[in-house]
Amino acid sequence: MLELDRPAVLQALECGTIKPQGRFLYGSNYTLLVDVAWQSRTIEAVYKPSRGEQPLWDFPAGTLAGREVAAYLVSQASGWDFVPPTVLRLDGPAGAGSLQQFIPLYQERHYFTLSAKEKEALRPVAVFDALVNNADRKGGHVLCGLDERIWLIDHGLCFHQDDKLRTVVWDFAGQPIEPALLQAVADVCRRAADGPLNEQLADHLSPGEIEALVARGRRLAAGRTYPLPGQRRPYPWPLV
Repeated sequence: MLELDRPAVLQALECGTIKPQGRFLYGSNYTLLVDVAWQSRTIEAVYKPSRGEQPLWDFPAGTLAGREVAAYLVSQASGWDFVPPTVLRLDGPAGAGSLQQFIPLYQERHYFTLSAKEKEALRPVAVFDALVNNADRKGGHVLCGLDERIWLIDHGLCFHQDDKLRTVVWDFAGQPIEPALLQAVADVCRRAADGPLNEQLADHLSPGEIEALVARGRRLAAGRTYPLPGQRRPYPWPLV
């Protein structure tokens, strides 16, 4: 795989020819590893067709792919950049779905194998998940790339208007959120409320879900502390 810069990766994902290579066997939804060919270059990507989503009682059918894209947009807007480049393709081999750059990973390294020092770097992850209302932050969704960076995957169950935060990353619960992270949250809220980010998110989320995103961010900024688990079910299942 040739190394491409971010704009080139996004262009390839948006315009390239998708060729399925195999199916991921884990997970409840239909997910494919694909090659994406564009201008004599090929990158690997993860394709999640909307028609392969399992029905859920609390998330509208056919919306998970758009939520994957919305999570990438918020990750970029915050400056944290830990969601791989993700786009929505309407012309995938199995129909409309999300298409995300595949990141080479250490398969055995995930949240539950990280050292205490490595987990300290997950503070932005905890804030991000609270902001996007991630209902499914399993340990296997926090991964270490061969580039030694932390990458976050699987964001189909995000942005619900009701409180759905379920995560394994409760390490910082009740602690003060660092000023730089609070500033990033404020920037996302401002841009999501009235700006280019609002227009981008509107392609993937309902107006009420965008309003809820902004409200969550403002509550985080006002409270200045990492969320506490509370009495609702705070952990995903399975944990990995």
